[in-house]
This record gives sequence, structure tokens and C-alpha cells, in this order.
Amino acid sequence: MNHRLRTFAPVLPVIAVIALLGLPLAPGAGGAGPADAVSGLVVLYCGVRLLRDRLRPLTPTAVAVMGLPVLGLSIAAMGASSPGAGLSGLGRYLQIFVLVPAAVVLLVRDRRDFRVLAWSFVGLALWQGAIGIKQYVTGTGASYQGEEIRAVGTFGPTDVMGMATVVSFGLICALALALGRNDARQRAVAAACAFALLIPLALSFSRGAWIATAATCALQLALAGLRRALKVAAAVTAAGVVLVGGFGVGSAMLQERISSITQVTDAPDQSVTDRYTMWAAATAMWREHPLTGVGLKGFPEHRDGNASLALSSGSDTEGAGAAFLKQPLLSPHNMYLLVLSEQGLIGLLTLTGSWLALLVCALRGLFHTHRAGLPGLDCALVSSGLLIWQLIDFMYADIGGPSTVLTAVVFGVAAWWSLVGATTPENRPTATVPVRASAEGAMAQ
Repeated sequence: MNHRLRTFAPVLPVIAVIALLGLPLAPGAGGAGPADAVSGLVVLYCGVRLLRDRLRPLTPTAVAVMGLPVLGLSIAAMGASSPGAGLSGLGRYLQIFVLVPAAVVLLVRDRRDFRVLAWSFVGLALWQGAIGIKQYVTGTGASYQGEEIRAVGTFGPTDVMGMATVVSFGLICALALALGRNDARQRAVAAACAFALLIPLALSFSRGAWIATAATCALQLALAGLRRALKVAAAVTAAGVVLVGGFGVGSAMLQERISSITQVTDAPDQSVTDRYTMWAAATAMWREHPLTGVGLKGFPEHRDGNASLALSSGSDTEGAGAAFLKQPLLSPHNMYLLVLSEQGLIGLLTLTGSWLALLVCALRGLFHTHRAGLPGLDCALVSSGLLIWQLIDFMYADIGGPSTVLTAVVFGVAAWWSLVGATTPENRPTATVPVRASAEGAMAQ
């Protein structure tokens, strides 16, 4: 056991961040949580290791790709309504999109570490999913259509996307591990986990998570091979028929929720109306400040001046151990429009430019690995899948809440494969190389 701990010691702090998201939160708690605090310690730990062991930092390409958002964020911070808002917003964005992802890249040494992280995502998803299923069965979840049945895990009704996000990440990782070239037992366990996670994902009643997960899994299957994709699609269809038709797992409400996806323009409910109204408000803010936006954390301040009267005063939250609360609508629930309104075109181009560069590199490594029949297909599918899911989900959600720190880990996982892991052999330290040893090797030559 001690040997195993020493083997995975560098990546254990990142696993701790994931594990802390399984702890219950106080009712009504929002914003940063224990996992955010530990993510800061992970960044500090990574910096100490670099200085102590005299390790070589990231490559120039990695620095350019991962550091690109700093430009737009710095400009938007200077344009904030107050220095405090600018600094707090800058710190949050740097944490999620720059510092924690860079620390993950530097702490993950090889594909063995990477797979441990992937299984950590699966483990957290199974835990949160089990809690969510219990909430649905016992009627102790968040309120949904007058019944406290919505599965939210430990995140509570104020972060209804938290459990759906965690379960989606775990399902994507499990599917990727099942489609890889690992041993048969590991693939079978991963496939079983993926099927099990379909239940809590359905009971989350999160349309955005459903859309992003369905699209991502379809792309993963297509990238892994058409024949395998058809087999898995048939198995998923059969499982859906058994769960919904045979056991009646939320059949009536699920059918209504699914059908509402195609009815958002015909007869939208208030939540959809609020979302469209906030999207229009974000676009109006951008038109007034096209290059730099209204400044970090400026959306709530400028919302009422740009929103129509169709916007409600807030969303009603209740259940899962929390009393009734009218939650204010402080963001457009669209990451791209949030960035556009607060950071302008400069911020949007630098941030999305970094994400698209990671996606291109990840897919290039995946295609090369798949065509050449090399090890690491599971790692390629994990990183590509997580990144694709996040970029799709950002059309329906933005950062905020305790589960946000997991987004930072996701970008770090994707960046490791995109910038480091795709071009290195199996089970070999990759992220950092001791400068002293490198110099001695050069002198010996």
C-alpha cells in the first residue's frame, strides 16, 4: 500500500480535489468550497516541487496555449466596476482556466497517472449518482414540478447542475476506458459503470447535460470505430427500454422533459424564457462595449438595464435539505455569452482560442493513436470526450458553484493529453524533466 501511495504521490493532490467534491455541503452553500481551497494548495504544491526538484517547466507551446486567456482576463479586470470585483473575478478565472489546469499537466507524469484520474472521475460519479438515485426513490431530492424527486447529489438545489456534471464526466470517462485497448476485465467494469451512470443522469432532469452527454458519447463511439458504435448503441437502446418501459424509471416526467427540448421555441417554460432574456441582455452589453465588455463580474450590475420585462425575479429552489429560496439570476447561463458580455471580443477570442487549440491537439493525437494502433486510445477518448462535453455544455451553463473546480481539472486533463501525453510512450514520466539530469546528459554526449 505504501509503495502504491509513493508511486502515485504527485497526482494524489489532484485526486483529493476530486474526492472532496463527494462531501456534503451545508444547505444553501454556494460559490467556493473545500475542493477550491485544496485546488489552491495543489497549485502551491506544484510550484514547490518545481523549485525543489529543479524541474523543467512547460514547453513554449504549452505556455502559449494555456496562458493565452491571461491577456483578455487582465484587460477585463482593469475594466471592472471596482478593484475588488476585478481582482476576485481575475482570481477565479485564473484558477479555473490557467493555474489548476497547468498544475494538473505538471503533476500527471504518464498514462498510468492519467488513468487513475479517469477512474477517480468514475468513482465520484458513482458516489454522487447513488445519492441522487436515493433522493429520487425516497423523495428527498430537489423540488421538480412540486415533488422533491430531482437528483442533485450532495450539491443541493442551488447547484442542480452539479451532480449532472459530475455524473456526465464519470460516464464519459467510463465509456472511454471501456472503448480502449486495456485488459478485458477493466473494459467490462468500465462498461458496467457507464450503464449504471445512465440512471442518475436521467434522474437529474438536466436537459443541457443530456444533450452534451449524448453528443459526446456519440462522437466517442464514432471515433472508436463504427462497428463498436453500432453494438453499444443497440445495448444502450435496450437498456433504455428496460429501465423506462419495464421498470418505469421516471417515465412520465422523463418523457415530458425530453419532449420539452424540442418545444423551447413553441411553448417555453419560465426557465427557458429567463434564459433567452438573459442571452439577449448579454448580447446588448456586448454591443455597448464590443472589444472589452463591461468588465469582470459586471453582468449582474448591467443586467436590469439591458433585460426585457419578461425576465423573472429569480428561480425557485427547494428540497434536498434546504428551505425555499428565490435564487437570483446573476449570469446568462451561457459561458460564451458571459465572456462576451464581460470581456468583449478580446476575452472571447483569447479564451475560446485556447480551448480550440487544446481540442485540435487532442483530436490530432486521438486520430494518430487510433490509426497506428498505439496504446493510449482510452486516454485520448477521455481527454477529447471531457473537453467536447465541456464546450457543448458551455452553451447552456457557465462557471459557478462548488462543482466548478472540477471544470479546472477537466481542462488540465485535456491539456495533458493535448500538449504532452499524445506524443510520449506508455508509462513514462512526461510532464517535467529534471533540469540537472538533462544538463548532465547533454554534457555526456
